[in-house]
Amino acid sequence: MEIKITSNTRNELLSRNEVAFTAMYDGATPARADIGAKIAAMQNTPVENLILSPLKGRFGARAVIGVARIYDSPEALKATEREYLIARGQPKAAEEE
Repeated sequence: MEIKITSNTRNELLSRNEVAFTAMYDGATPARADIGAKIAAMQNTPVENLILSPLKGRFGARAVIGVARIYDSPEALKATEREYLIARGQPKAAEEE
């Protein structure tokens, strides 16, 4: 998977960077966690401070377009983002049997 950053805008009011990107891939569509981890590594930030907006792909195209919001701290993230978006980015807990 190759990720190309198309824009990187700083939003001082919300203490975050807004990174627009295009992810090109072969095979199956990559998981949100994989995309988030790769963007966090590219931006030298912890994955916990990153929220992915809905990813948009087109039928037949081997690319998805999205926006990642990278906060300066977990406190800034929790103060701004909605709970369901924060929960969407967390890894799923192992189910009890």
